[in-house]
Amino acid sequence: MRKANKLLAAALAGAMALSLAACGGGSTTETTAAAAAETTAAETTTAAATTEAATTAAETTAAETTAAAASGDTYVVGICQLMQHDALDAATQGFKDALTDALGDAVTFDEQNAQGDSNTCATIINSFVSNNVDLILANATPALQAAQAGTNEIPILGTSVTEYGVALGIEDFDGTVGGNISGTSDLAPLDEQAAMLHDLFPDAKSVGLLYCSAEANSQYQVDVVKAALEGMGYACEFYAFSDSNDLSTVVTNAANNCDVIYVPTDNTVASNTAIVDNICRPAGIPVIAGEEGICAGCGVATLSISYYDLGVGTGQMAAKILTGEADIAEMPIEYAPQFTKKYNPTICSELGIEVPGDYVAIEQ
Repeated sequence: MRKANKLLAAALAGAMALSLAACGGGSTTETTAAAAAETTAAETTTAAATTEAATTAAETTAAETTAAAASGDTYVVGICQLMQHDALDAATQGFKDALTDALGDAVTFDEQNAQGDSNTCATIINSFVSNNVDLILANATPALQAAQAGTNEIPILGTSVTEYGVALGIEDFDGTVGGNISGTSDLAPLDEQAAMLHDLFPDAKSVGLLYCSAEANSQYQVDVVKAALEGMGYACEFYAFSDSNDLSTVVTNAANNCDVIYVPTDNTVASNTAIVDNICRPAGIPVIAGEEGICAGCGVATLSISYYDLGVGTGQMAAKILTGEADIAEMPIEYAPQFTKKYNPTICSELGIEVPGDYVAIEQ
């Protein structure tokens, strides 16, 4: 509409110029011609500017379209969790929340629980491989081991895994697995856990180290803690059980022969804390636990991490892998950023244990 008005104005100006030329002589003709030329130049400049603006708008739209197409990618993430208990549940939830925050509706989850059976972990992983998921979360050591055996192509992130070198059979582990595996570790400083036991029970003589012999990372933890405690003068004894079926017998034996029991971040104990508590609490035997969930169920104190935060860190790693921001082969294992001394107020009160002021009560 504006262009039509300009053309009409130009036509009227031209008609007026001709009329003035007929009446007024040569100088008027020259002035009018110059004015007409300026008008034409202005219109040409305006047209050029309009064309340039249209071109810029087109380029912007094309860029926005390309970005929108890129953001239209969708991802399927398979989650294999060894079993259901508070720590693993929290890690899975943190992972899902972080990845959803990063990718929104572009990511969907195929979440499966192996109910404590490592063979079921293998079956779940094989289904993920058959379905060609974009990434696998292996929650706990047996799940990670099954994922390692199941694929060397699909990216695998572990979480709630204590020591990756031990779990994956890597000698001289330097902190980066390489290949298609990385993840987060739930390892709290084992020497500080031993120091906690000494602070709370300096007069104890014997410590029983209770763990599942089928869990490689549990064996690793009790080995390290045993060496630290023996350096403090404690007599230490391993009390290993093969599965939950013989847990009660082994715990009874430990309670009858030890002043204190130490339990690492052991998945089988975590799923059966009631068995441990029903034996140790009536016998007056305190349990130092490797993580908060076990401590809440049967322990008196722990040096704990947040498994939810650990899962969040794993989810943030996953987002970088899926979007191509990071290469999993070059991603080192990440660790919990902080550790908190916590205690179980109910059991401590029942056993008459006084806890220092820098311990935080576990909410129950």
